[in-house]
Amino acid sequence: MQRLMNAFCLLAALLAPGLAAAQANSMPTIQLRAGMHLIQAEVAASDADRQRGLMFREKLAAHHGMVFLFDLRAVHCMWMKNTLIPLSVAFLDDNGVILNIEDMKPQSEVSHCAAKPARFALEMNQGWFKQRGIRAGMRIEGVEQLFKPR
Repeated sequence: MQRLMNAFCLLAALLAPGLAAAQANSMPTIQLRAGMHLIQAEVAASDADRQRGLMFREKLAAHHGMVFLFDLRAVHCMWMKNTLIPLSVAFLDDNGVILNIEDMKPQSEVSHCAAKPARFALEMNQGWFKQRGIRAGMRIEGVEQLFKPR
């Protein structure tokens, strides 16, 4: 019986990343804009999607990211448990104005928090914002679409 349980645990561990990636592809996407730069972002609007985020992904395509829509404006925090790729997160207010941007290390449980109450968080490959001169005070256009009924 113990050997069967060990085999089951091993199989589950091997399949988990593939299942997580497959589930992530079921999230809706939205096009956002940071100045002249277009972003194709998966939308994490449910508790389950926000908790899973970009976990177990081995790469994130250029100009692709994930936008987290929070039910309430608050000082939200992000972490990188089970996230394999380095990311930068921009915390945004209701209008898409960037409050702050934080770089996050893979597989870390260190919390990175919004500087002020935020409504959204946008995760991109680490350095994406800096490489394009995008900083706090600038606006990410398109987040207003997330308030429309789907």
